[in-house]
Amino acid sequence: MSVTPESVQTLLSSEDFGERLSGVNQLRQLDPAIAFQMIQPVVGDRNVRVRYAAVSQLSTLGVQNPTLSLEILRRCLLEDTEIDVQSAAADSLGALKLIDAFEDLERLYHQSSEWLLQFSIIAALGELGDPRSFSLLETALKSQVELVRTAAIGSLGELGDERAIPLLLPFVSDPDWQTRYRVAQALSHFNSPEIRAALETLSQDEMLPVAQEAKAYLGL
Repeated sequence: MSVTPESVQTLLSSEDFGERLSGVNQLRQLDPAIAFQMIQPVVGDRNVRVRYAAVSQLSTLGVQNPTLSLEILRRCLLEDTEIDVQSAAADSLGALKLIDAFEDLERLYHQSSEWLLQFSIIAALGELGDPRSFSLLETALKSQVELVRTAAIGSLGELGDERAIPLLLPFVSDPDWQTRYRVAQALSHFNSPEIRAALETLSQDEMLPVAQEAKAYLGL
């Protein structure tokens, strides 16, 4: 059975949340301009799983209308009652590089005690690429949550601000190999003798993924 706007709308209008969720997934098979129009009401669905799926899919469909997408995602970020949906909104804002959301993301990071939301915000800042992010990312490096710290390492690399170099270098000897792996990725965004020396150290790491990541940068 072929997927059409009419068949998808039937699913999206169903009383069964499973069918509505299926409808959101099938939107990927439609023309993006049509799918973008159809997904807008779904971000307010009464079921959290359906809302989460819809907000997540805006990370790609949102390019159809960035201004409207910013409005929708900011509302989800600030007003939704579920952390998963707020986190998905942060992810989508980052993917769409909607830098006008920076102040909202920054404020919510400081207001929230939910690690998942903080993680999503910090990860999104790397994709946004806004220079104003540096201070918040520096703060996140001191988080008590390991995943938030790791996200900050990655986002500092993506940001490419050379002030990050002295902040990142101490993590070259971090006891967690996954942190060292993320540092190797982050350092590859910079180019200086001290960066090369750090990556040469990482290229000898006991964990193969870390060593391979460093060697890829060094051309070994």
